[in-house]
Amino acid sequence: MQKIATRVFIYSSILFGVLGILVVLTGSGPDKQDSTISEILIRLLFITVFIILPSFALSIAGKYLKDKS
Repeated sequence: MQKIATRVFIYSSILFGVLGILVVLTGSGPDKQDSTISEILIRLLFITVFIILPSFALSIAGKYLKDKS
C-alpha cells in the first residue's frame, strides 16, 4: 500500500508542476477574464492537490506504521 501511495504522490506531484507551469503560461492578466483553457487547467491543478495530500498522508502513515510493527 505504501509503494502505491508513494507512486501516486510522485506522479501527481509531477503533474502538479506541469499544470502549474501551464497555468502561468496561459494566464491572461490581472484585469482580464480567464480563458476556458486557463479555467480547466486551474481546476486540474486543484484536483492534483486533492490527490497529493491523501497520497502523501498514506505514504507517511504506511512508513510510520511499518517501523512500529
